[in-house]
Amino acid sequence: MLCCPFFADQQTNCRYACNEWGVDMVIDNNVKRKEIGDLIREMMVGKKGKEVREKALKRKDSAEIAIKEGGSSHTNLELLIQELAQLRDVSD
Repeated sequence: MLCCPFFADQQTNCRYACNEWGVDMVIDNNVKRKEIGDLIREMMVGKKGKEVREKALKRKDSAEIAIKEGGSSHTNLELLIQELAQLRDVSD
């Protein structure tokens, strides 16, 4: 992903995606056609692009594990549903 933040939460999202997670590259505010072309080429065939793709695939794998039955996201959703059901039973 190429990131070009302008307003609201885009700055924060870009910082996390670029610096914390390493899954995208930022487009400078003074954007020019050549720079965008260079970034696209780097993302598609360059070393940085390969690193970004590898990190993104690791995140994808982690997300798939989390949503499977017994995974952390699946388990947390089940717990939330149980809590909401208990609240409904108490209020009835």
